Parts: sequence; C-alpha cells; structure tokens
Amino acid sequence: MTEPAIDTICAVATAAGRAGVGVVRLSGPDARPIIERLTSVDPRPRHAHYATFRRAADGSVLDDGIVLYFPGPHSYTGEDVVEWQGHGNPVLLDEAVREMIQAGARMARPGEFTERAFLNGRMDLAQAEAVADLIEAGSAQAANAARRSLTGVFSRRIDAFVDNLVHLRMYIEAALDFPEEEIDFLSDTRLRDQLDALRADLADLLSRTGEGVRLREGMQLVIVGQPNAGKSSLLNQLAGESRAIVTEIAGTTRDVLRAEVNIDGLPLHVIDTAGLRDSDDPIEQEGIRRAWAEVEQADLVLLLIDGTRGHTPEDDRTLARLPDKPLLTVVNKIDLTGEAPSEAAEDGALRLSARTGDGVDVLRRELRRIAGLTDRSEDPFIARRRHLDALEQAQRSLDEASHALVALGAGELAAESLRQAQESMEIITGRFTADDLLGEIFGSFCIGK
Repeated sequence: MTEPAIDTICAVATAAGRAGVGVVRLSGPDARPIIERLTSVDPRPRHAHYATFRRAADGSVLDDGIVLYFPGPHSYTGEDVVEWQGHGNPVLLDEAVREMIQAGARMARPGEFTERAFLNGRMDLAQAEAVADLIEAGSAQAANAARRSLTGVFSRRIDAFVDNLVHLRMYIEAALDFPEEEIDFLSDTRLRDQLDALRADLADLLSRTGEGVRLREGMQLVIVGQPNAGKSSLLNQLAGESRAIVTEIAGTTRDVLRAEVNIDGLPLHVIDTAGLRDSDDPIEQEGIRRAWAEVEQADLVLLLIDGTRGHTPEDDRTLARLPDKPLLTVVNKIDLTGEAPSEAAEDGALRLSARTGDGVDVLRRELRRIAGLTDRSEDPFIARRRHLDALEQAQRSLDEASHALVALGAGELAAESLRQAQESMEIITGRFTADDLLGEIFGSFCIGK
C-alpha cells in the first residue's frame, strides 16, 4: 500500500463561485511555516486568529481573514493542517493558493486530503468514501446514511463480521496443524453452527448494503407500453411537473425522455420511451429502437397498460421480448374505466390514473419496496457498488466453505475459502487494497477534499 506523503499540499476547499467566505486548506509538515510566512501569525492550536494575508514578493495585502491551525495527528488528515478563511472571491482564493505554492506547497490532487486521512489511519476506506457520498447526497435520507457510514457504522459491521470469521479460521487451522490429535473436529456441530451464523449475518449485511447502494445510486425505471397508454402522463406525475408533451394523438413521444425524481429518499431515474408498435415511420422506428436499448439498461421495467383497451396481443408481444429484469405491470386510466385505485400491488400489478394521480402514491411505495428501501427501525448506511461486489464474493466463498466442510469433510478447502472470504471483506475497509483501486476511488473526489 502507498506510504503516507511527506510533502505539503494546498487547495481551495469551498465550492466554486462567489460567497461570503472562502477556505483554502494546507496539509503537511510545512503547513504552519507557510501560513506564518504569509500572515505573520504564530497560530495556536485550534484557535481562530484574525490575520492579514500578504503577497510574499512585495508584502502587499491580498486579503484579511481567519487562520485556524490543527496540529497532527489530531487533524482531519492526521498531519499538520491549516485553514485560511478569507473572502469568497475566486480570484482572491486562487491567488492565495499560488502564494502558498510559491512558499513551498503543491496543488492537491482530487481527494488527496481524504486519501491522506486514510493513509494516516484517521479513517478506513469505507469512511473515506462516505465523505464524498455525504457531499454528493441528493436527499436528506441519503445524507443521513452517508453520515452514519462516515461515523463508522458500516465499518463496525464489517469489522465485527471479520472478527468472527477469523475466530472460525483459527479453530479450523489450529485443528489442521495438530493431526495427531484423535479429534474429528469437522463433525463438531458447533463449527457448522458458527459457519451458518456467519452466512446468515452476511445475508443480512448484503441486504442492508444493497439498500445503501440504492440510496446512493438510485434506480433506473423505464416505462414501456403501447402508444397512448399514458406513459408521458405517468412520467409527469412522478416528476411532479410537466416534463413530457401529453396529447390524444398516439405516437407523440418519439425520443427518450428522462426525469430525475426523489421518492422519499430514493433517487429514481425515470425514462419515458416511444410507444412500442409496428411503424413505417423511420423517426418512430428509431425512437422504438432507443426504447429497447434503454430497457436493456433498466433496473426495473414498468409495463403500462391502457385500461380502456385491456391487455392486448401487443402487450403480450412486449412481455415476450422483455429481458429477464424486475417487472411491474400498471393498468392506467381507471378514471375512465371506473375502477378503484390499488391499495397495494397484487401479483406485481396495480391500477392507477396517471391523469388524476389516483393510485400514484401506491406506485411510489411499491417502487421503494422493489428498490429494497424498507421502513427499518435501524437507520441505513450509504454503500457503493464495489462494497456489494465484495460482499457477494465473500458470500460465494462462505458457500464454498460450507460445502467443503459439510459435504466433503475437507478442512483444508474450508480454511482456504474462509481466507478468501476474509480478504474480500477487508477490501471494503482498505486493510487489503491495491494502489490502483485507491487512485480510482480518491480520483473521483472534488479538489480540496
């Protein structure tokens, strides 16, 4: 793993644009000497000092502001950290950075402050990723989940699981090291019970992590159906505004329409497509081709059926062509058929009116349920796709360990599978992580964080 850096970095830590206050951050062994040289202030730890920032070349005043000093290791990065808080003018902030660079610092790479916090043991990799997720959260629930991950809720679950896994590994490997002992440890039911408990714990962790991934990434919903079934009206209902043209003329939608919707904390990427039918119109044909391309990328396909026509042979042909993906069938236009809206989804289907909005609340609840966002008493934590991949790999390794132990009676194979499971879990927190993965993760951060 990469060793902690020994140079000093700097960057603007506040968002681009003008504001009342702007912050420039320094981290590294020369952070304090650089700010002393530029402000003539001898900063006390964790005290705010009013100071004048002067240009090194001629001593002219650049700005007035506040200096904060946080000596390592009790700082965000674990190194000496200094923050200059001046006026939030991008010109002044950029010039302050140039002065710091001329004084011996260098420009920070994206995410380098948080990367140093990880390398210096101030946080693990899952917590470091939660920093970026907290900044980018698109809802209050996602922000709260990211904050929980940042405080270590997710990491503690991983660490507790790994501790139990290591204990089981130690038991099996110790028994393998002493074959002269006439004890059939593989037949010990406590051993199998412990492994079964690990598998159950991992299954719960996978479910919770999938929920965290949905909170972060959202779900891509593609609406398909026959022309004039009400797809654009449903898109408008979910978006809460008129995003698509709605007319009585079939085939109005020729291209893919997108809307970003937040349903009680679930980021939903809704895609309205052209009506699926045979057409000689080359423009409509292209719209239909694009519709099927979006279906291939969907997390969930919503088949909208015109309730005034009922289920048609065209709907059957659409169903037959759909890929193996989660499917929700919705019968629309109950305002015309006189049916009551669904109170809950029945056999993967529900009834509503996209024109009046009756039953759309039930659809929203069903979308959250399909996404795996349940009303748990325990708050969720944020997670990433790589976490889910690592957990799924660990699950496969535990399944292999169980098979080796129960079906084959092969302790060596079981021990090796448990080792692989442990390695997969430790990738999440960064105990076992390749340098190229670190570069990919921190390179996605904003500069100054």
